[in-house]
Amino acid sequence: MSTSVASGGEAAPSLSVVIPMYQEIDNVEPMVARVHAGLAAYRGDWELICVDDGSHDGTGERLREIAEQTGPHLRVIRLRRNFGQTAAMQAGFDAARGELIATLDGDLQNDPADIPRMVSELLARDLDLLQGWRRQRQDALIMRKIPSRIANALIGKVTGLALHDYGCSLKVYRAEVIKEVRLLGEMHRFIPVWVAGVTAPQRIGETQVNHRARQFGVSKYGLSRTFRVLLDLLAAAFFLRFGSRPGHFFGSIGIVFGLLGALTMAHLLVVKFALGEDIGNRPLLFVSILFLVTAVQFLTTGVLAELMTRTFYASSERTHHRIGWASDPRTAGWRTP
Repeated sequence: MSTSVASGGEAAPSLSVVIPMYQEIDNVEPMVARVHAGLAAYRGDWELICVDDGSHDGTGERLREIAEQTGPHLRVIRLRRNFGQTAAMQAGFDAARGELIATLDGDLQNDPADIPRMVSELLARDLDLLQGWRRQRQDALIMRKIPSRIANALIGKVTGLALHDYGCSLKVYRAEVIKEVRLLGEMHRFIPVWVAGVTAPQRIGETQVNHRARQFGVSKYGLSRTFRVLLDLLAAAFFLRFGSRPGHFFGSIGIVFGLLGALTMAHLLVVKFALGEDIGNRPLLFVSILFLVTAVQFLTTGVLAELMTRTFYASSERTHHRIGWASDPRTAGWRTP
């Protein structure tokens, strides 16, 4: 694929490339080399941020060695232990200084040469996030492809954001948008969903990208990932729809139980006073009481959730930093065209 940059030949926006790595010592050197080759024609300042997610195979040490040989535009972040890919990506986002941020895996399956083209496409389509689509995916059918297809279908169905390949780590973001999202747990699988919470879904697109078979190391994913995706999907769907109004979610359930309890209790009152029958030992009485108690619990939970949400948003302070350029970009740790 071509490596064209911003339309018209003008300077491209500054770019931060974030790569989380875990137990990828054999991929460190070729990955850095491929990023440099892929961005050789990029007409803008760029930096490479490699995040070692607590590897114990020497990945962190190898990154440090190559960083000393490469220059200040290669920045290495080492986490004290293995926190997971989400935490590693968040660490990279926090350290990124570019106007745009690109992410990819450290296993050499994503092609860094796609990044300049994706930057151009993101700018041309005026998007906030451009998601890669591994249409010709070079992975095992049962262990990777089938679970991924199931997960993509479920995510699109539940969230309403239809993308072909949520699991592709090759993405390009506007930094000001992705930094509005705080990644926790294993949210990296649902980044487009979380981004849709801070920008219009129409500003999220996808494009086909290259994909290679893994050459070194061992995949960190398997069939068990599908079950974790289901749990994460429930959380993502809840926060996407009710993150700023949890009282509506819990309150709706409480109202349903309250109506059921009120109706059954009204029926029992008619039976008691109009027909004169004993209702003390009827199972329906205990069911009615259970419905009413459950309704009260859900309603009070909704009120407490609303209070917590309002307190959170009232106390949250989002500070946007603009990093000024140094007179010599090399001293600021940027790779210049």
